[in-house]
Amino acid sequence: MRNVLKALLIVASVLLAYMCYRSVMNPIEFEEQKAVRDKAVIEKLINIRKAQIAYNEANMKYADKMSDLINFINTGVIPKVAKKGELTDEQLKAGLTEEIAINLTAEDAAKYGITNYDSFMTNFRRDTNYVNVKSSIFGEGFNTDTFDVVPFTNKQAKFDLKSTMFLTKSNVEVPLFEASVPYDVYLNGLNKQEIINLNEKAKTLGKFAGLKVGDISSPNNNSGNWE
Repeated sequence: MRNVLKALLIVASVLLAYMCYRSVMNPIEFEEQKAVRDKAVIEKLINIRKAQIAYNEANMKYADKMSDLINFINTGVIPKVAKKGELTDEQLKAGLTEEIAINLTAEDAAKYGITNYDSFMTNFRRDTNYVNVKSSIFGEGFNTDTFDVVPFTNKQAKFDLKSTMFLTKSNVEVPLFEASVPYDVYLNGLNKQEIINLNEKAKTLGKFAGLKVGDISSPNNNSGNWE
């Protein structure tokens, strides 16, 4: 009987030691795995932000469907200004702006301190060309096939995309968007209790339980909640 009790005590001690070890290691391992997934998700959210900014510049609003945003990346064009020459401090102080300089006449050149009109117009140019969104922002080889797919979800989950026109206190409409994915989605498969803890912490702080960029409830300069 004494040997049996000794054996049980040894087993209990080993089990207790293992439980203590796991209680320390579980959060550490979770944070390491979460960091890898966070990085991949954030990279995609940043790309969504880049595309949305270009979409807004072209359409005066943000896309509210991923299909529209992806189509814009693949087929849309945006203006790209090629600059040659800069205005001097003296010219700027005289009131010369780039807009005026582009259409400057020989008669008006003198009042901005320009003595050689032909030379100035030759060396100061602003030429606008239209370039493909994909090649300009992401590079020609960029693949949009999984642009809206959340990493680590076996291609089963997609980012949630929303947009709206926000009315400011001065009655000005401002376009807003947000793209997001909850912890429960992209951390699925990791330690369940740690995910529950993350959700509870976010709820307590009144924050979104996951990663997102932009905000449709108030302007935030298209910031990500990880920044």
